[in-house]
Amino acid sequence: MLIFISCAKTMAARTNVKVPEITVPHFQAEALQNALDMGQYSAVELEHLLRVNSKIAAENYLRYQDFFSEANRPMPAICAYTGAVFKRILPKDFSTDDFLYAQHHLRITSFLYGLLRPLDGIKSYRLEGDVRLPERGEMSMFDYWKPLLTDLFIADIKQQGGILVNLASGEMKDLFDWKRVEKEVRVITPEFQVWRDGQLKTIVIYAKMCRGEMTRFIIKNRIERLEDLKTFAWEGFVFDEIRSTDSHLQFTLA
Repeated sequence: MLIFISCAKTMAARTNVKVPEITVPHFQAEALQNALDMGQYSAVELEHLLRVNSKIAAENYLRYQDFFSEANRPMPAICAYTGAVFKRILPKDFSTDDFLYAQHHLRITSFLYGLLRPLDGIKSYRLEGDVRLPERGEMSMFDYWKPLLTDLFIADIKQQGGILVNLASGEMKDLFDWKRVEKEVRVITPEFQVWRDGQLKTIVIYAKMCRGEMTRFIIKNRIERLEDLKTFAWEGFVFDEIRSTDSHLQFTLA
């Protein structure tokens, strides 16, 4: 079973979490070129390119200018991102065995690095999937990564038993030839919803927290079977067998 989650927009400047090792991302060379290309933009240009405010643009201008500095040490990916999903994963209390299990069973998307393992060393950045770099022939980062990531991703899933637990946001499918992924492996997508006004609704912050908690649950409990995955429960969210299908696991908060 392989877990698949999205990168976060927010990142740490450094981390004190001790990990067994720092590994090199599979697409390190491509990431370095992407960072070099992004470093050519001014803060004002980044504000428009990334659709962020001037403060975030200035912060990321400095990140890219400092990207190749030896003093800017890489951080393990699972500790580098600070979004809601990663806060719930809570890697700071992982054991060595937890980190090593996660290294084999968890993949994290990245518009700069492509696809990451938890212990892959990365540096802080900001990049969006629809950014089009002149050096990439004006193709989006989604289109750039798709032919590079699909085979690797499918091979990773097959190596871990042929089941993908898709806990990533919907747009991340565009980083891959998703039809091929669904054809060659079994994709299971958990969904977390609450009852509001007589209808099931997705509350984004709850969904992100549940994705992080389920990722943690799988890693901490070494979950390998779908039946065991259905035992996940958190803050009132429980498996809803009636509304689930072979490819969709519904978890509902009453």
